Amino acid sequence: MSVERREADQIANVPAPEFGTLVGHEAALASLLGALERDRLPSAILLHGPRGIGKATFAFEVARQVLSRTSDETEERIGAQIAALSHPNLFLLRRTTDPVNSEKYYSAIRVDDVRAMRDSLHQTRGRAGYRIAIIDSVDDCNINSANALLKTLEEPPADTMFIVLSHRPGGMLATIRSRCQSFGLRPLADPEAAQVIARIRADISSDDVSRAVSFAAGRPRRGLESLMLEEGDVLDALQTWLHNPAAHPTRAHLKIADGLAASKGAELGFAQDMIRDWLATEAETAARAGSGARFRLASANGLWEKANALIADADIYNLDRRQTLVAVFDSLRDHVRRTTPVS
Repeated sequence: MSVERREADQIANVPAPEFGTLVGHEAALASLLGALERDRLPSAILLHGPRGIGKATFAFEVARQVLSRTSDETEERIGAQIAALSHPNLFLLRRTTDPVNSEKYYSAIRVDDVRAMRDSLHQTRGRAGYRIAIIDSVDDCNINSANALLKTLEEPPADTMFIVLSHRPGGMLATIRSRCQSFGLRPLADPEAAQVIARIRADISSDDVSRAVSFAAGRPRRGLESLMLEEGDVLDALQTWLHNPAAHPTRAHLKIADGLAASKGAELGFAQDMIRDWLATEAETAARAGSGARFRLASANGLWEKANALIADADIYNLDRRQTLVAVFDSLRDHVRRTTPVS
């Protein structure tokens, strides 16, 4: 069962994911359910990983399992109440809408919302069993609301578990991170991403699903976003170029820069995310390679800072898009040529 609802980061014309439809992340879920079986549930967990891989769906599945196993109600009734966000032992902290304009969301989770959740958790529970508080996501907290959340985590109510979501755990308060048992969730395998995309967008063809999966890189949300973009060759060309920047002549990335500079904002933003993903994957690959790839890792880290600075400056100062993209592409290609062994 699901209800019509809107979320602050929901993709236009795409329904919110249904509860009870988790795909992937079996090991992390099994670990938590094992802790539940042993009556050793942590008071707080941190679910971190790239945006759009199913962290919120995972959190609601954990809530369903915990509430079902610690309550005297049927699993069906609990599942229906979770889907309607009406279970008295479930608390959800997200950015809320402005009371003056219900179509506008606040830019951050407010300290008043954190305090309201804290006060509710310290009241007499509405139903037998555990209580679950989901923070989606802690990245949306400002300094005041983050500190208020920290105080709540430092003195958690009994039989309550906090599920904290983060897309960028490096940017959150270290003191919050230290209060949570960490679970790193990875992008889905392509067949799993295809399963999610096909279920949510049952109206599209198998070819469209396949193309969305190719852009998703294990994140169904990214694949769904790609379906909103106009059909064209520029993003496909960028995807091909990023597979091996050093293998293409200069005119290839100049043509891509021309196309992106002339495109609408959505295509440009999507392309920038593709570039950031490539940079993050390159840095991770170099880090996993060990001491033999120190130069590659140092170069990748420097490239990350340079590329993000160029993109940010272009947005802030309204600089020429094409020149910015050319500079970024040149840097990516130079990095690959300098760090790839000559065969």
